[in-house]
Amino acid sequence: MTSRPAATARARSAAVSALVPVLVAALASVLALAGCTSTSGEPVVATPGAGLPAATAAPTSALARYYTQKLDWKKCGNLECADLRVPLDHAAPDPAKDLTIKVARVKALDQSKRLGSLLVNPGGPGASGVAYVRNGAETIGGPQVRRYYDLVGFDPRGVGGSDPIDCLGDKALDRFLATDPTPDTPAEEQAWLAQSKDMAAGCQAASPDLVKHLSTADAARDLDILRAAVGDPQLNYLGKSYGTFLGSTYADLFPKRVGRMVLDGVVPPDLTSAELGEGQARGFQIATQSYVEDCVKQDCPLGSTPEAALKGLDDLFQEVDRQPLPTGDPSAPLLTEGWARIGVAVALYDQGSWGILTDALREAKSGNGQSLMQLADAYAERRPGGGYDGNLMESIYAVNCLDRPDSPNLSAYEKYAKDFSAKAPTWGANLAWGALPCGVWPVKSTDLPHKISAPGSNPIVVVGTTRDPATIYEWSKRLRDQLDNAVLVSFDGDGHTAYGRSNTCVDSAIDDYYVQGRVPKDGLRC
Repeated sequence: MTSRPAATARARSAAVSALVPVLVAALASVLALAGCTSTSGEPVVATPGAGLPAATAAPTSALARYYTQKLDWKKCGNLECADLRVPLDHAAPDPAKDLTIKVARVKALDQSKRLGSLLVNPGGPGASGVAYVRNGAETIGGPQVRRYYDLVGFDPRGVGGSDPIDCLGDKALDRFLATDPTPDTPAEEQAWLAQSKDMAAGCQAASPDLVKHLSTADAARDLDILRAAVGDPQLNYLGKSYGTFLGSTYADLFPKRVGRMVLDGVVPPDLTSAELGEGQARGFQIATQSYVEDCVKQDCPLGSTPEAALKGLDDLFQEVDRQPLPTGDPSAPLLTEGWARIGVAVALYDQGSWGILTDALREAKSGNGQSLMQLADAYAERRPGGGYDGNLMESIYAVNCLDRPDSPNLSAYEKYAKDFSAKAPTWGANLAWGALPCGVWPVKSTDLPHKISAPGSNPIVVVGTTRDPATIYEWSKRLRDQLDNAVLVSFDGDGHTAYGRSNTCVDSAIDDYYVQGRVPKDGLRC
């Protein structure tokens, strides 16, 4: 990587604002590397599986009213937007309790040869698909994909504009995120336990019915209603990060309805809470190692060798824990270890932001926490000066804790921290203790981690990046091996997810799959 100049305050602020939250794909930087070239020509319409029901066929008669609804598209800025009705409880639909799913689309450029809709989810859980399409439609797929597909984004239930769950006030959420995420004394453990209980209790108090129905399986059933509403007999889908969990859950529930599906940066549905934390700790450790190896080629503020720089980062976290740094923001005047770790983590999602991180760390070493706080704000969708633009930092727990419950015993997290840190010294304790809210979550779900196979589905394309910080490469291989009909495309590189941000080899293979129906060779490496 070439050296990038130090950012001005204005340029750094603009760059920071482009960064997106944890487990959200498609950060701003796109690297065009040598690789395969596209052979996309005229579009090839997918052939539905034998005996496939009509697009509006509902799994049960009680759901028929939802499957036959028509979307009323209206202009909303550079998009068309509509509302989708879904039942709060798919097993017992009650029109009085219906939820509203916000949907947005950019229509295919060539409507005469349109292949249908490509439904997209950027991750989270808790990221807005409406915002994803609004702000990045030109980066979702190549020109041929955008020519032949309507791009459709949606906010899953409880997220963004779709009956969002709101668990904590802004100040309370600030306190939650600022709390020491690596407690090493009984008092610090109790402080984090108290904050975890506040988050859990707040979600239940704010939305006592909704909080019971925010699992990924619930959202996958909504996704099938949306598929019917856009008129497609099968689901054409792009899921990134958590969106792969949503997509693979859909495939397991509705395998015959899978059209052309890409799952990029995989979160396998059979991961337990502990496996998720341990894997992410290792992933961020690998990404941090790549970052410091690059940092020392420049004027690195952490040290002159990778080993020294890695220790320098660990030391900085400890120093900020002991003595938080001023941020210049009266609404969050101190950069705590909690905020600092968030700021560093988000910059590891894309190697294009490493220069921003280096500048921020240099400032922090000099006693100024402003830039790291700006990075943390971008991660949390927090406005400098206070307030949040979305509910990512609440919905991520509301969904994850239904999908992956954990232990209520502090001793379990002490053991996690020890075990994770043996493999990931910088991030192990952080990711271990991060699951504590799920240990005290007030609602238990029947949709627990399990292997999926999606028998009878069309071919599913799984994409993995070898040094992905948030969704480790082995998870992509794990899901590929579980699915009955899938291929694996691997990108040897850095950053979170690959399609649309890595190289032409990955992009061409996926574009050809969507437009031509040409399934990539299993084991393709880019």
